[in-house]
Amino acid sequence: MHRAVHALLAFGLVLCLAAAPRVASAATLTVLVGDDQAASAEFVQQLRTGQPASGKFELVRIGPGAPAAEPASADTEPAANTGVRTRSLRTASDAGLTVAVGTAAARAALERPGAEPLVLAMLSRLDYETLKAASPTALRRGDRRVGVLLRDPAMADQLALVNAVLPQKRRLGVIATPESEPLVRELQRAAQNANPPWDLQVEIAPDARSLAAALRALVPRSDALMVLPDLIGDSQAATLSVLHAGAGAGLPVFGASEGLVRSGGLAAAVSTPGQLAQQARQLGQKVASAGSTGSGPLVEAATPATVRINATVARGLGLRPPEERELTERLAAPR
Repeated sequence: MHRAVHALLAFGLVLCLAAAPRVASAATLTVLVGDDQAASAEFVQQLRTGQPASGKFELVRIGPGAPAAEPASADTEPAANTGVRTRSLRTASDAGLTVAVGTAAARAALERPGAEPLVLAMLSRLDYETLKAASPTALRRGDRRVGVLLRDPAMADQLALVNAVLPQKRRLGVIATPESEPLVRELQRAAQNANPPWDLQVEIAPDARSLAAALRALVPRSDALMVLPDLIGDSQAATLSVLHAGAGAGLPVFGASEGLVRSGGLAAAVSTPGQLAQQARQLGQKVASAGSTGSGPLVEAATPATVRINATVARGLGLRPPEERELTERLAAPR
């Protein structure tokens, strides 16, 4: 009888151990930061707050122009701004995760040795395209798995917001720069795959002087305007030019930042730094459990965390869009 009881207890213990989640007690989250922007600081703070007590959090600041450091042992703690701290190679069972925040940190992380999984975060789509052109082999190394988290929602999500606010309209005007080609291609695919498809109108403005002429040609052919997260979207002066052109013609303007909505845009689908930090952790788990990187990095666009609406602009245009909460739920729903 006692033997049977002991056998049952042992069997139950085996089942409990098998069902329990595997936690790497020695897992370390290393975060590389190359700027002091508020969004980066919020992103890092969210990562720090979410780090389990059983893990270790290491913050490494990359100084301007700092070269990648030579490999160091796990106990080495170089000065923060002398470069990238590296650690001795770990086994797959206790390997940590490195998250590089922003373009400077991403470049430094790609140059450093080591094989632990790497996530490049807080990058625009154009930042990533530049990195891909400059460091193609570093992104495809067979011994290191890489994930890329873009800071902006996908063009399909942006277009879904326009569709939800303006269901009866089909002409969308976009001013782009020559460097914006990857974004324009993504938007064109999303427009073609929409049901019904969107009639995308695109004008290229190579420089600030040509922006006004491009807007004059674009506005009469558009029901709404979109500001891309590119050189125009990153320029306050250029964004204001698009907003003024839209306001003068009674056209709503959409974008991917809360700043655009505050400045006079109608709506934007945005992802907060805190939400991006959570998505970066999830992407890190996917990357860590993935196989070989032979097919290149795992790239994800930001999941839209919320929709912002400028109610004053909506009233001025005679529009009654759904509430922000409803629009956020629509964007989060599978399509």
